[in-house]
Amino acid sequence: MANYIRSAKSASDWTKNELLAFNISIKPVEAATFFGVEELPAPSVSDRVLDRVLHDEGPGLTKEERKFFQYLRVASSDSEESAVDDFAKSLLGMLDYDSGNRLIRSRKEMSFYMGGQKVDAKADITLMSNNYHLLVVQENKRFGSTDDPEPQLVAESIAAFAHNQRIRKSAFGVTPPAQEAIPGITMVGSTPIFYRTVVTESLLDSLVTLTYPSEETIVLKYIPPVPEPHNYLTQGMGPVGNRAVVFRCFEAFKRTIDGTSAGNQSQ
Repeated sequence: MANYIRSAKSASDWTKNELLAFNISIKPVEAATFFGVEELPAPSVSDRVLDRVLHDEGPGLTKEERKFFQYLRVASSDSEESAVDDFAKSLLGMLDYDSGNRLIRSRKEMSFYMGGQKVDAKADITLMSNNYHLLVVQENKRFGSTDDPEPQLVAESIAAFAHNQRIRKSAFGVTPPAQEAIPGITMVGSTPIFYRTVVTESLLDSLVTLTYPSEETIVLKYIPPVPEPHNYLTQGMGPVGNRAVVFRCFEAFKRTIDGTSAGNQSQ
């Protein structure tokens, strides 16, 4: 633990080194542990979205459904970062993640402290409510890229917690919690993977002092149980079989975020 290099880095520069240097581990888990349910809920989208193959949608789609397929095709084939961002934002909107007073933001600036310096973090997509961060999304352009979105997602989750804590500490009569589970998603093309990072005040202190935390930070990771998991990274939500499973995961994930949103509003 003493041999790891620790220095102030923006979230975009985080790698596996930072995860090891600050005692952060990523743990794949099953649905019961991740979502708190034994069975994933049914999708809320229409059968038209679930059953039509990617290149043969045909007539009868609503505007929202047609846009879903258009963005899905672009995210699956285009190497531009914006293609994945556009798909993720459209997908969250179609699934009503932005209900009520929640907003889906692009490239929202955040920050936290490392080694006495303020470092920047900028998630590709964030879901916000009453200025609290409820969800962060980090894209990777496509399968085969050498970039690893996980360390960046963790850093952005840390920045989201630091931001939420600053709001709580500035509010009269609000006692900030010692920790918060920040939901996150990585998008590799049209392939989402789900995360929950439990960020603590103790971790923030270790980042400030650039010291190895005695307490391990666990990042829960959930990979949708698609029919052919060995092809999931390359095919994403394109195949019909994958799509139904992924939509069920998004429904379960939204319920956990709904609970987070309610908790922030009550503070």
